Amino acid sequence: GQFVESGGGVVQPGGSLRLSCAASENILSIYAMAWYRQAPGKQRELVATITTDYRTVYAGSVNGRFAISTEKANKMVYLQMDSLKPEDTAVYYCNTAPGPGAIIQDWGQGTQVTVSS
Repeated sequence: GQFVESGGGVVQPGGSLRLSCAASENILSIYAMAWYRQAPGKQRELVATITTDYRTVYAGSVNGRFAISTEKANKMVYLQMDSLKPEDTAVYYCNTAPGPGAIIQDWGQGTQVTVSS
């Protein structure tokens, strides 16, 4: 499947953004989904996951500040980001979540989030 991410931008520390991800196929009912991010010079890291039955897990660095959700009927994945920090600056991607039986799909272009005063 393919993903198209949107919603990124430049925001001041403490601000909020809501990222959206449109999936080209209805894989949200098959696989757990996730948001990842990659900062300049760093490896891509897992930020948040949501299972097909809506259980969520977050990286420690974003727990309590970010919220992942899905709309299966519309093939959408969202990431609500609050209390943003400069260290959240990265390109954000959605894809299937890692795990047994999971198949990582082709990566989309991502959406840039920049947190700066």
